[in-house]
Amino acid sequence: MKVKRIVANIAAADPAEAERFYGGVLGLEVLMDHGWIATYGTACEMTVQLSIASQGGSGTDVPDLSIEVDDVDEAFERMRAAGFPAAYGPVDEPWGVRRFYVRDPFGKLVNILSHAAGGGGR
Repeated sequence: MKVKRIVANIAAADPAEAERFYGGVLGLEVLMDHGWIATYGTACEMTVQLSIASQGGSGTDVPDLSIEVDDVDEAFERMRAAGFPAAYGPVDEPWGVRRFYVRDPFGKLVNILSHAAGGGGR
């Protein structure tokens, strides 16, 4: 048996509220929308990972989601411009990532990060 995919499910009274955050700011595409559930994603292949943590690093809370981007500073500016204030950072962490935390429209703590050149965190 091989795990093919891991999907994060977020409870929301109105799944359409996700469009501005996950679609508009992060640029994810709507892959499926049945009204009661909307799935956002990208066509690029991703590594299957599941992190289990006692803390979020640097004394922060454990985020509900971590999303790696190619330009964390651009993501930060886009979030700020869309009215989503940072809950932490942006900051360069000692383990080789630059990141910030932000809350999505459903209150989930999202870790937006990029790895330093040559890093991978794997």
